[in-house]
Amino acid sequence: MTLRIFATVCVGMIAGLSACHTTPPTEAVDTIITGGRLYDGSPSSTGAVADIALRNDTIVYVGPDAAQLYRADSVIDASGLIVAPGFIDPHTHAGSDLASGDIERRANLPFAFQGVTTVVVGNDGGGEPAIADLARDARAKGIGTNAAYLVGFGPVREAVLNKENRAPSSSELAEMKSITHSAMCEGAWGFSAGLYYVPQSYSRTDEVIDLATVAGKMGGYYDTHMRDESTYNVTVTGALAETLEIGRKAGLPVHIAHIKALGPAVWGHSAQMIAMVEQARASGLRVTADQYPWEASGTRISNALVPRDALEGGLTSLRKRLADPSQLQGIRQGMADAIERRGGADRLLITGQLAGSNAPVGRTLAELGELTGMASVDAAIDVLRSGDARLASFNMNPADIAAFAKQEWVVTGSDGSNGHPRKYGSFPKAYRDLVQGDGEMSLARFINRSSGMTANIIGLPGRGYLRSGYNADVLVFDPAKFAPNADYSAPRELSSGVVHLFVNGVPVITNGAHTGELPGKPLLKETQC
Repeated sequence: MTLRIFATVCVGMIAGLSACHTTPPTEAVDTIITGGRLYDGSPSSTGAVADIALRNDTIVYVGPDAAQLYRADSVIDASGLIVAPGFIDPHTHAGSDLASGDIERRANLPFAFQGVTTVVVGNDGGGEPAIADLARDARAKGIGTNAAYLVGFGPVREAVLNKENRAPSSSELAEMKSITHSAMCEGAWGFSAGLYYVPQSYSRTDEVIDLATVAGKMGGYYDTHMRDESTYNVTVTGALAETLEIGRKAGLPVHIAHIKALGPAVWGHSAQMIAMVEQARASGLRVTADQYPWEASGTRISNALVPRDALEGGLTSLRKRLADPSQLQGIRQGMADAIERRGGADRLLITGQLAGSNAPVGRTLAELGELTGMASVDAAIDVLRSGDARLASFNMNPADIAAFAKQEWVVTGSDGSNGHPRKYGSFPKAYRDLVQGDGEMSLARFINRSSGMTANIIGLPGRGYLRSGYNADVLVFDPAKFAPNADYSAPRELSSGVVHLFVNGVPVITNGAHTGELPGKPLLKETQC
């Protein structure tokens, strides 16, 4: 029950007695959230009990006794609950959902039920450069969360070179730079790359530096899935050295996507990677990273196992090579090496079918081999002859995950994609692991690494903090119930514990239920061009 306290004003004397009445506050707001422990998004927030008042899409007040100052259409009693800035996910694959014709997909419920109010799309170098078109489509159709966009190296390169394994000519490079420049002018927040993936993997470092420089001159940042997270080519530490070189020479901040040491061969390398980042930060380079709290990465058979050269031209070209006995043996050996690099076929769980595949979901690659009477590598090749499949690849060491998690330059990110519980449960799992588990992280720091710090990394103005004048992206969650329900066997289960969620001042979740509203906005960087 909400207590409203009104000012008492004496207005006259009747028969020698004081005659007084109460006058309610006259300034109207849409919503007051009262009585909750409020964390404002900064790492030093104390979680004191405070109120917050929302009008339209703006926070108009944070402090005590809001009911004495404002008249609200709705008053929410948040006693016993946590009030925080809406979380910001710096690395997602939600772009196709937000562009979908399906209203439920555009609602972005997997993220909303984690408390996420803003997602970044276009990661891993996949961001389409037509930023204005993406934003126009989002406004026209309606989206459930805010979306910030990155321009991706993949579409930029393919627009000029298709999927060819070669360096660009000077004129082709100029065209790629022009495309990147236009995307930044249309509101991209930075330049993303996925140098592990074809055809981006065909690039040399200087090519990436040239394009990242364009984004850097326009105030953007470099977001990267590094060229290697294991021992596929330059090794994870070699890839990190390349990443830092790109940031230094291009003159822009670096953000490392889903930082990890993938596979037994590089377990323990987190210590060296952390030292490299710390040294770069000490030299003046702004370096940050995001991390999801799962021991398995999410990928595809083709991306995880097939040598990069064999993927030139896409899956159609790969299948032609697999049909050629002179090429098959080399591809097979490369795939066998990749299986070993990831810790063995029993660590590769099939979580989804793609492109005509009939691979059995819920079976490991080792089990698929047993079912088909083939070696595991041949069973994987057989899948690729007609389709592809999603994999959960259990190839990370808990000690490395914990080492990265405690770094002050690491924030929460989901890398949310289908077939993996990280799309539905990364933020509550990080809370369970880091705050309630053995991570010994303060709640203020967890909220900061899920909101304010991420807003700072991207450069989002007016978001990530609960401050007067900021956008009204507000999360109210139950600290005892905030938890993931998704796992590897059921990766599409919505998380629990979000009681209320406001996106731009509009309730998206009320009393734990989705309202059906789509108040999200495309967030565009203001750049003078």
